[in-house]
Amino acid sequence: MLTEIRTPLTVTQLTVYLKARLEEDPRLNGVLVSGEISNFTNHYKSGHLYFSLKDERAVLRAVMFARNASRLRFVPKDGMRVLARGRISLYEASGQYQLYVDELQPDGLGALSLAFEQLKEKLRKEGLFASERKRPLPPFPERVGIITSPTGAAVHDMLTILARRWPVAQVVFCPVQVQGEAAAPQLVEALRRMNEQEAADVILIGRGGGSLEDLWAFNEESIARAVAASRIPVVSAVGHETDVTICDFAADLRAPTPSAAAELAVPDRAEWMAALQAQRGRMASLMQSRTAALQQRLDLLTASRTLREPLSMTQNRAAELELLRERMHRAQKTLLDRKESRAAELTGKLHALSPLSVLARGYALAEKEREGDTTRISSAAGLCSGEIFTLRFTDGKAICRAESVALDEEGECAHGCKKDDV
Repeated sequence: MLTEIRTPLTVTQLTVYLKARLEEDPRLNGVLVSGEISNFTNHYKSGHLYFSLKDERAVLRAVMFARNASRLRFVPKDGMRVLARGRISLYEASGQYQLYVDELQPDGLGALSLAFEQLKEKLRKEGLFASERKRPLPPFPERVGIITSPTGAAVHDMLTILARRWPVAQVVFCPVQVQGEAAAPQLVEALRRMNEQEAADVILIGRGGGSLEDLWAFNEESIARAVAASRIPVVSAVGHETDVTICDFAADLRAPTPSAAAELAVPDRAEWMAALQAQRGRMASLMQSRTAALQQRLDLLTASRTLREPLSMTQNRAAELELLRERMHRAQKTLLDRKESRAAELTGKLHALSPLSVLARGYALAEKEREGDTTRISSAAGLCSGEIFTLRFTDGKAICRAESVALDEEGECAHGCKKDDV
């Protein structure tokens, strides 16, 4: 039972009252809170960031609306210690008080330094800084593109060095802002136009030195991707030698200063002229040596007996030819005599073995016809009494009849006649 009768408040009335009291307290407006981020959520469609800030004993809900979140240079993550500035109010729908964050920065490392490291690591993992993507600069560029501020000292230094080192190159200058919110979009657009129009053989992009905030346009993700996507080789020259930007990592070549970029982009005319002069001297020396050697050889040839007395060489060659001709004739005669002697020897042997030679010495050759074939009679047994046969002499032949056949020993004739029968 309630001890005191009062007009009851609705939940909404009480919540509105508490919200008003929180927002009226000046100590809760612009409050700076240190804590560790947890339960981080990025609503990509709206751009709002929702997270909690916690320490060892308590948790505070927080929200950062898109208009403030868009100004962040780094990406908040769970476990990151941050400093949050904003106001304490009460969210009526849940009845929970929370911190509405206007500004957020890392606790310890600066926001820009953290953003630099985060973007560098992200693009590195994508392979945007890989060495195999780097392209060599053209050795003798005809057109050099410069993207920088028209009022800074950097453009003056680059133009002076280009004119001194390689005056034959045409300079294509694209003036842009190199600091402030408009700088990064202008740098990206200048790179796009240079590539679209193929306006240069190599591009120098950069500015003079400054603070990290001054150089931040060259640390934007958009400029890094534009440099990496350029079809024309890019030399990055931002700040002094100790300054390093994301643009340096994405470029095909990093120069420590704008002046160094101009020196790296073009050859030195004086050095090339000196090299050409040295080469010309070497060529002249080689030509002189070669000419002297040829002259010496010519002198030796003109002093030779062949050129001084050309007919003597002809006479010598004629004598040598005649000698060779005689030797050839002798060799041919010797060979022919040897062949003729051999032929005579073979002829003699053949003549000695010829049957005609035997007949010429008084012998005769007995033959007979039997069954259409001529058969030589080499013995008396080859004949029978009364058989017709032919005697062939050296100068003719005689047809004979065997009146009788007498065999010297017991035997029979070709027709089987016994010795006593023939």
